Amino acid sequence: MVRVFRHYIPTAFVLLGVIETLVLLLSVFLGSSLRFWGSEVTLAFDALLLGKTLLFAALILSAMTFMGLYQRHLREGVVAALLRVVAGLVIGFIALSILFYVFPGIALGRGEFALSSLVALIAVVLVRFVFVRFVDDDTGNRRILVLGVGNRAMAINNLLRRKTDQRGFSIVGYVKFPGERVLVEDNIIQHDVTLLELSKKHQIDEIVVAIEDRRQSFPMHEIVDCRMSGVDVVDLLTFFERQTGKIMIDILNPSWLIFSDGFKYGVLRVYSKRIFDIVASLLLLLISLPVIIVTVIAIYLEDRGPILYRQVRVGENWKLFQVLKFRSMRVDAESDGQAKFASKNDSRITRVGDVIRKLRVDELPQIVNVLRGDMSFVGPRPERPVFVEQLSENIDYYSERHRVKPGITGWAQICYPYGDSEKDSYEKLQFDLYYVKNYSLFLDLIILFQTAGAVLWGKGGR
Repeated sequence: MVRVFRHYIPTAFVLLGVIETLVLLLSVFLGSSLRFWGSEVTLAFDALLLGKTLLFAALILSAMTFMGLYQRHLREGVVAALLRVVAGLVIGFIALSILFYVFPGIALGRGEFALSSLVALIAVVLVRFVFVRFVDDDTGNRRILVLGVGNRAMAINNLLRRKTDQRGFSIVGYVKFPGERVLVEDNIIQHDVTLLELSKKHQIDEIVVAIEDRRQSFPMHEIVDCRMSGVDVVDLLTFFERQTGKIMIDILNPSWLIFSDGFKYGVLRVYSKRIFDIVASLLLLLISLPVIIVTVIAIYLEDRGPILYRQVRVGENWKLFQVLKFRSMRVDAESDGQAKFASKNDSRITRVGDVIRKLRVDELPQIVNVLRGDMSFVGPRPERPVFVEQLSENIDYYSERHRVKPGITGWAQICYPYGDSEKDSYEKLQFDLYYVKNYSLFLDLIILFQTAGAVLWGKGGR
């Protein structure tokens, strides 16, 4: 894993992104060279062509990100993955065509653009074909030794059981310590020599500490010896954070929150995020204005009821505010006064509401909340006070998600489907805590790109 602005990214995907960026940049130069091959025109790689090349690569990479092609847990086969790649490239080419039509001064010539697009299509498909075939190959993976054979060690197998969950590392074995109850079924290594000797024998790159009771059998001196000899050592919680993009609540303890990095709220962060919120909200408002107008008309024509729906939600530091949404349910949806989660095939949802919820258009009025400062563009989803009170009593650390402003979209929204139960809230909280801990503008941009892809594919809405 590579950590960029505190966010963990699989090394394979970083390498893939670098290679595809270079391929796209070279595609324009090669396409232009082919266009003027044998003619009297001399191709100069000047500042203008460089600018066009960068624009070409940026838009194509953005379109591929929208299509979810840089998600860490891609589970598609070769054919499905390549079809998604082609779709992403086609969307990028269409976006470039529109941009070149609107701003002809920055456009590539038709011949240059066609040949550059063809070269890019062939090259990226070939790169992706190789990547999909070999990304799950264990060659070059970090070799990991797990200390412990109990519940904590077993959680690795339970939570990271798929091949796509184990990209970048291989579990060599589990070391049993005296007094531990054995719950791991295989790859148990006897602790009959020192951990350093075991590490050298099995060519271990990293040790994950998953011992149940550290007070009785924690081999402090042996672990220090390994660490000082160049073997990386991490605790189980940090390992899961890195590999899953969430913080595991069931093994979380207050001391880890205190001493781990992250949870930084400096003045620069506050003001930079606010500027980002305002710019992103105004851009979204400008782009979505036609959709907003159509939605307003559709809601009114369906039942002549109110267009907007106002509801009290819990914001940053537990401050209450009124969130704005396009009404997607019947006017009498909660006539009994009882707050309810929206469920699958909820009978309270109107026909127009069903469409705008799946496309997440119902969230667009929250742009006003962002501009007011009640919400951020990216952050944990705001919940109703009655649910927050209930969930805070039943789920440890639930209240910690309110240390930051809630958002229109968030890390939990792109990593976990829509939830309508306490169990879903528990799972989403783990992603929210990861965001609160590792926030950066870089992570916000990743979430925005992946949210666009989720909307495009109709994922997560209900």
